[in-house]
Amino acid sequence: MEALKLVELRDVHKVYRLGETELPVLRGVSLSIGSGELIALMGSSGSGKTTLMNILGCLDRPSSGQYWLEGRDVTAMSPDQRALLRNRNLGFVFQNFSLLPRTSALDNVLMPLTYSSRGLSDGDATRKARELLRRVGLEGWMHHEPSQLSGGQQQRVAIARALVNEPSILFADEPTGNLDSRTSEEILKLFQELNREGVTILLVTHDESVARYAGRTIRIHDGRVVTEDGAPQEVAPAEGRAGGPVDAAPPALRTEKDRRGRLSSFAAGPRMVRTALGGLRRNIMRAALTTLGIIIGVGAVIAMMEIGRGSSSAIQKTIASMGANMLIVTPGTATSGGVTFGAGSVMTLTPGDAEAMGRELGSLKAVAPVVRARTQVVHGNRNWVPGEIVGTTPAYLTAREWDVEEGAPFTDQDARQAAKVCLLGRTVARGLFETDSPVGREVRINNVPFRVLGVLFAKGANMMGQDQDDVVLAPWTTIKYRVTSSSLATASQSSSSSGTQQASSGRPFYPGSRDRFYPEQSASQAANTPLPIRFTNVDRILAAARSTGEIPTAIDEITSLLRERHRTRPGSPDDFMIRDLTEMNNTMSSTAALMTRLLLAVALISLLVGGVGIMNIMLVSVTERTREIGLRMAVGARRGNILQQFLTESVVLCFLGGLAGILAGRGASHLVSLLLRWPTELSLDAVLMAFVVSATVGIVFGYYPAWKASRMDPIQALRYE
Repeated sequence: MEALKLVELRDVHKVYRLGETELPVLRGVSLSIGSGELIALMGSSGSGKTTLMNILGCLDRPSSGQYWLEGRDVTAMSPDQRALLRNRNLGFVFQNFSLLPRTSALDNVLMPLTYSSRGLSDGDATRKARELLRRVGLEGWMHHEPSQLSGGQQQRVAIARALVNEPSILFADEPTGNLDSRTSEEILKLFQELNREGVTILLVTHDESVARYAGRTIRIHDGRVVTEDGAPQEVAPAEGRAGGPVDAAPPALRTEKDRRGRLSSFAAGPRMVRTALGGLRRNIMRAALTTLGIIIGVGAVIAMMEIGRGSSSAIQKTIASMGANMLIVTPGTATSGGVTFGAGSVMTLTPGDAEAMGRELGSLKAVAPVVRARTQVVHGNRNWVPGEIVGTTPAYLTAREWDVEEGAPFTDQDARQAAKVCLLGRTVARGLFETDSPVGREVRINNVPFRVLGVLFAKGANMMGQDQDDVVLAPWTTIKYRVTSSSLATASQSSSSSGTQQASSGRPFYPGSRDRFYPEQSASQAANTPLPIRFTNVDRILAAARSTGEIPTAIDEITSLLRERHRTRPGSPDDFMIRDLTEMNNTMSSTAALMTRLLLAVALISLLVGGVGIMNIMLVSVTERTREIGLRMAVGARRGNILQQFLTESVVLCFLGGLAGILAGRGASHLVSLLLRWPTELSLDAVLMAFVVSATVGIVFGYYPAWKASRMDPIQALRYE
């Protein structure tokens, strides 16, 4: 009974073109191989036997003619379809073994399963590889690298690798060419044993002693089959198609199973990651140097972002120290004879305005009237002239987001009673008391004794460079009537200058009256017990919005309320002005953001340089590993597998470089903060961006080398020296 035809060639020609010269290698080869045969393909060097084996093994394509493997037309297949066929149906034992260096025997055997779509788990694949290595007598050598194995042992590893996917046909190219006679006999007997188990084997050799182990010998000379010894198969056209056998399966392997196999090859699984890591591990020093550019780039990004964020936060804190969301209401300007006298030249703001704002406006969280003074503060034999003496209410501390570090603040009751108490800024406290605590001690302001209730937390300099801690806070009534000498009479005169008639201006309370209703106060009585007057002005009103977003609303509400209270006619200008820190905040924030972006741009240039280094090294790696790429394609790796492997290596390099760069950037940021005292702040956004950017660099700069590797021809890659 005639054996099932496994391989059939009809009139196959192969011509190589060297420039304009054509070099024919195969000249009309026709043959068939039945399932279960052990065949020796013999011929002298240059006869075309290796080229014929490459065509039979789907590593090369004929220039003309037809080739069917298991009833499928191989000549019509795409490169990926031929790779899938090699992985499922064919096994190769190369003359020079072609094992991956610095890779264990077990991992070499597992390599074809990396690209298999059979669905084996990692455990099943490893068990299968171990069983094959035991079968070929290498049970104790599974974890040895090729350099630690003899030639015969390396050949046994190559045979186990060829059998791991249970191929239909096994090709062995000069399997004993590099072995001694005893080892050669062992290998050939192993081939006979495999053949008896049903494996079809084609031995390519020029040695008659090797051919004697085969059941059939095909001799080739000058690209033509000249003789066949044994039981040659008759080549006859099969029914259904002239000149060739019936295609037992849909053409081009387009079955649903094949499509699933192709899709699975692009799934990034643990095997592919391990393969990529194995490729990198074989040259650790080069991989480390490759990542150096990414480490520097990512480290620079992290350090620059943290320095920029720290600078921005420092600016925000400085602005916040002046009073976050703060609004300052000041009196308007006076105009006479076409001359404008400037802000504050009229007295239009009253404590009642501040009380009404705090009571009626929900967009404000704190409102405080402010009366300012500047005079000498004395304690014992020391004196100090603060940058500012502020008369206000406890709400001032809330509006300025200022706390008392030592002691306690004064109260609203103190403001109502004009109590002689005060709070000292840290600079004033140090100037008057040095290292002693001033709480409970007495200071004199314009010869008025004040009891120190507490010391404020240090705020430092403001945006203008002024020391905010060079200040004294006291109840506004005390500063207004006791320190600045705004007695009833002077207040009346001052307020009359603004057009307001005061009750105690020196004229009688009732028109026509010759005598005063009350006796006139002495100067000391007026200073100690100021009488209420109809109009008491304040220098400004300090208000704090509940949030930055509510500042515009607060400004509109303050404007509406004060115009109503001041009876400002429609169309008339406001007799007050409202200032806020929004513009300053925005300006400083935008400046800090601009500087951060500039620093980031410099760091990204480093990343770009690192990416170019990645591409360069990957191109070198592709060139150095050309034979490895050819070997992987020979055992079934498709173009997508090769692309994925080298792209994964590039991404892993950049990922590891990014991780090291993050640590380097954090360390550099810490050193800058420690040594240069620059403000820095951890940026989780920068860390996340570093991971994303490093992976992107790996993909962008690693794609071309990976694409170049995937486009290699397996035959040319295997022949590369």
